Amino acid sequence: MKKTIIIAAILVQTLANAQLTDSIKRLVPVKGALNFRDVGGYKTTDGKEVVWGKVFRSAGIDKLTNEDLALLDKKKIHTVVDFRGVAESKAAPDRLPQNTDYTLSPAGSDSIPNPAQMVKLLKEGGFLEKFYGIDAMKYSGDRFRPLFVKLLTADKKEAVMYHCTGGRDRTGMATALFLYVLNVPEKTIEEDYVASNVYLKKMNNGMMAPLAKMSGLTEAQVENEMALKPELIRSFFGGIKTQYGSIENFLQQEMGIGPKEINILRKKYTK
Repeated sequence: MKKTIIIAAILVQTLANAQLTDSIKRLVPVKGALNFRDVGGYKTTDGKEVVWGKVFRSAGIDKLTNEDLALLDKKKIHTVVDFRGVAESKAAPDRLPQNTDYTLSPAGSDSIPNPAQMVKLLKEGGFLEKFYGIDAMKYSGDRFRPLFVKLLTADKKEAVMYHCTGGRDRTGMATALFLYVLNVPEKTIEEDYVASNVYLKKMNNGMMAPLAKMSGLTEAQVENEMALKPELIRSFFGGIKTQYGSIENFLQQEMGIGPKEINILRKKYTK
């Protein structure tokens, strides 16, 4: 078991390192948030590149400083989509630049397990596999539709940012869909996804010991259960394909994103 955990951790770290090579340019230097990064710069399968400075992802932004807000304003981040639930967002309201277009898109987030439920699921195993499988199919259309509407309608001079609490699961799935639409290779999508393990290491370190104590598992076991792995995004995409036939069908049926909208997104966010 221990050997399996170590091997899995090495594989995930290798993928993360591939994405982290440009982290100086990608990571936005805010003091009051973690995992705040630019989604641009990735090469596409048709020889283009996702534009820099137009789409950003983050963990919670309720603790942004005044200097951070000035930086967001400078980057023209005036459109924000929040995937947290109603209770989550009320407990830690976003700090936003003035005149920000804010959208709360909580579909499914109010049913996310509380700490006691999470401990039970950790002990049973496969917690994240369930979250990225059947549960994701229930809510993804409603949850991510507002983001794609904003991406389609945002002024070309402006930027869009989206987030949840950790900026890894709900935000990770949204990013995977966005990059897929832009023809970014799935390996690159996986690299961007698992990089949250590194960007959130400080926050994760504070979570592992309490969860281990509550569950009776070791910290290594909890970390392995909670770590983002490329298989989770593959499961997410696989579930969509099983239920809808293709990711394109899902986008069309659940989000109103058809060939016309995909073409607009590619023209707008790649060059």
